[in-house]
Amino acid sequence: MRVALHTRIRPGMEPEYEQAHREVPAELTEAIRKGGAHEWTIWRSGRELFHVIDCDDYQALLASLADLPVNIAWQARMGELLEVAHDYSSDGGDQELPVVWQLT
Repeated sequence: MRVALHTRIRPGMEPEYEQAHREVPAELTEAIRKGGAHEWTIWRSGRELFHVIDCDDYQALLASLADLPVNIAWQARMGELLEVAHDYSSDGGDQELPVVWQLT
């Protein structure tokens, strides 16, 4: 399945956000893959971030990451940088962007 998300960087935090993503912990990327994600891409337009995740099951991916210490630490760091953050709770799986149109 493919999931699209929207988040937003706090004003002036763009350089810190990009730097953090140059240093994503290997333990976290391994956990994301183990949780069923095949690809995760983030695009930035100004402060707006658009994520596309290709995964087996988005709810299962979130559940697999929710209580991991490396993810908790990462989300705390992202909380400092993001004005609109991704929700890793059980409700977060319902925050994906709806598909409006798709070329198939």
